Amino acid sequence: MNIARLDLNLLLSLDVLLNECNVTNAAEIMGISQPAMSNSLRRLRKYFNDPILIRTSGGMTPTPRALELKPIVRKTISMAELAMQPKEKFNPAKSSRIFRIMASDYTEVTLLPAVLDMLCTQAPRIRLDIMTPSDVSFYDVEQGKVDLIINRFDTLPQSFHQLKLWEDSFSCLVKATNPVLNNWNLSGYLSCKHVWVSKTGMGVGVGMTTKDVQRLGWVDEALRELGQFRDIAIFTRHYQAALMFAEQEHLIVTVPTLATRAVRHNKFVVTKRPPFEIPSMQLKMVWSPLLQHDSGHKWMRQSIKKIAGGISEWRS
Repeated sequence: MNIARLDLNLLLSLDVLLNECNVTNAAEIMGISQPAMSNSLRRLRKYFNDPILIRTSGGMTPTPRALELKPIVRKTISMAELAMQPKEKFNPAKSSRIFRIMASDYTEVTLLPAVLDMLCTQAPRIRLDIMTPSDVSFYDVEQGKVDLIINRFDTLPQSFHQLKLWEDSFSCLVKATNPVLNNWNLSGYLSCKHVWVSKTGMGVGVGMTTKDVQRLGWVDEALRELGQFRDIAIFTRHYQAALMFAEQEHLIVTVPTLATRAVRHNKFVVTKRPPFEIPSMQLKMVWSPLLQHDSGHKWMRQSIKKIAGGISEWRS
């Protein structure tokens, strides 16, 4: 192989092809015709002496060699983007940039209010476009169309940069007049009806069922380890709604502890430690390698990291 033989524009085509695994879709994203993209794939196959994509019953599938190339190509493009960026220093006080942030409802309750306070004083012209997990795909993030995603994740693409913002325990919210408070143990906890709240990862959610314990998450997994199951009366993807449901006398709401800060002054609700052990959860901030060296993006990441550090020190 000789790098002089490679048209570097082909790397852009290869990057999109390996993400889409579809020649027609890749051509649309690149803004070229389908025959032109097919020609690019032929040239890539010749250069790397590898099929790159193989047609299977499930569609076009990357070869092992192509999977090896994917993070390398992504890093190469990222470095090229860095070389093309202007060297002006980012000035948050004067910037009118829009930052697009995909945030879970949990993040909106716990982190974003403090971020908005910071922007109001340090960068009043900067605007946020807050997106939900169902609005965004990993491909959008990888291409730099979304600045940050802040959520809990089981798996992430290998090329992404990530930072743990905090680790959170769990707490229970119970109406102050609920008789269960006189018998706060596992038996009393299980005697009540419960609110399930969660939305992890990316993509459009689907309906929940109490039979699918693995999808229910940390709380129900912890109970299953004890051979127990709770009576879930409400499934919701919205923490604000769950926090309001805590005012219902017959319900217990079990949520990450930092979310309970939003109702810490509510005299009708009591916060209790769960009467059993629940593993902690992590909140992560994730971004594309294309934005790693962007000065404005770096400022926003550092600001959010600092804010998260202050919030994580709070516990009810």
